[in-house]
Amino acid sequence: MNINENIFQKGEKLSFALRELYAGAGFEPYRMSKFEEYDFYARNKDFLVSDNVITFTDTSGTLMALKPDVTLSIIKNSTDEPNICRRVYYNENVYRVSAGSGAFSEIMQAGLECFGAVSDDDLFRVIGLAAKSLDVCAGGGMISISDLSLTEEVISEMGVCASAAGKLLHAVGEKNIHEIKALCDAEGADCEKLIALTSVHTSVENAEAALREIFDPYPQSEHFVRFVNILSLLAKSDVSPMILVDFSVTDDVNYYNGIVFKGYVEGIPGAVISGGQYDKLMRKMQRRSDAVGFAVYLDKLERIGTVRESVLPQGDMLNIALPKGRLGEKIYEMFAQAGFECPSILEPNRKLIFENPEKGVRYFWVKPSDVAIYVERGAADIGVAGKDILLEYEPDVYELCDLDRGKCRMAVAAPKGFEDDGTGTLRVATKFANVARKFYRSRGRDIDIIHLNGSIEIAPILGLSDVIVDIVETGTTLKENDLEVIDNVFPISARLIANKSAFRFKNAQIESVVEGMRK
Repeated sequence: MNINENIFQKGEKLSFALRELYAGAGFEPYRMSKFEEYDFYARNKDFLVSDNVITFTDTSGTLMALKPDVTLSIIKNSTDEPNICRRVYYNENVYRVSAGSGAFSEIMQAGLECFGAVSDDDLFRVIGLAAKSLDVCAGGGMISISDLSLTEEVISEMGVCASAAGKLLHAVGEKNIHEIKALCDAEGADCEKLIALTSVHTSVENAEAALREIFDPYPQSEHFVRFVNILSLLAKSDVSPMILVDFSVTDDVNYYNGIVFKGYVEGIPGAVISGGQYDKLMRKMQRRSDAVGFAVYLDKLERIGTVRESVLPQGDMLNIALPKGRLGEKIYEMFAQAGFECPSILEPNRKLIFENPEKGVRYFWVKPSDVAIYVERGAADIGVAGKDILLEYEPDVYELCDLDRGKCRMAVAAPKGFEDDGTGTLRVATKFANVARKFYRSRGRDIDIIHLNGSIEIAPILGLSDVIVDIVETGTTLKENDLEVIDNVFPISARLIANKSAFRFKNAQIESVVEGMRK
């Protein structure tokens, strides 16, 4: 039977192309129910992208859930056979909260899983198929891989406490060298080796030499030997130009181990493929088998060629988002001194976008609190945002360096003489709700957050709140309103951030800017 391909939507065409790829590689199709018992996901909620799960009660009174994840369901409904390797692929819809709208959405996924006796050849094959998936769907792209076990080994050698170890891994995932140094200084630990590992960003052919330079003369662990062996196999394969070794690729160490990877396509701001080894998840589910797999986010790939192109010519221009106001003007001076000047930005007009093709830069002014959004969503390749914004909104970006400008602090302030006796619920007025919530949660304090957007200082004066959590520069406004700082939350300064996809495809330009700004 002949079928007119023009009747299929783009996501459906991509789905069929991936099925053909995976079936041709010897993987078997896997079908599953759209529903699982909610309790199953509740027990493994840390593995899920979101805690929000759509639930309903079936005819027997059991609380059920629309499937938010495929991997968990495959493991639950498969037999544990550690002596053989089973290879399956799937095309399934999952139901998750959209990062943009906050509403539930149906997401089309494709992917594959290997579980059982997973060999180095299986790992190599899975990573190769991830790269070929990008080629089939987008005509190319980049797979960034790392080895989570090696990163854990380095952090373990440092002898830091469990809390600091978790924060260090998070900082590695942000390429946040400044935070790594600060954490290690506080712990009295040597951070040189971890910084070197975090800075690795190289081709698969050059990766082994870079890693041996970091790990020698230390004895090489089983994890090191296996990772180097996989790199050697990839270097000899036809997908080697698409593979990048980058240890900022991290995942939850409670579930993942060994090799983890993400796939990127130029022009799409976030990862379109996510995968890795998840032997720890198998153990949590009382399975003896090992496992590795990946998921392809077809909803993101559908955007290729369908999103309205920017009216601005792209070329090799580096798009830079600057915060409006005095801080932005100071930051621009730093860019100019680093060799990335754009004279038109100094002209007296109301334009918001300025470019210098000779220097390959395009600047645009945006509201300070919006810089991180422009960078995370890929409208800007890099930008400058305050640490307060990064901690409040937690955008998925790289924090490349502290620019040592716009210094102030996040603090708790209250009327003079106020004492929190720890009884009752503390009323907190702030526009930084997440920051306040985390700060008081760490102290086990019950609070009621009152979200305000301005004139926060008058909230305790009028009895609206007990305290405020806000940015403090000189403290003059607090003094003039009979308030005082009773606790410091964290110091604030301007940070240079980068879109994770742009960092891979415009790496030389971004690194040049970072180097210039650091000098």
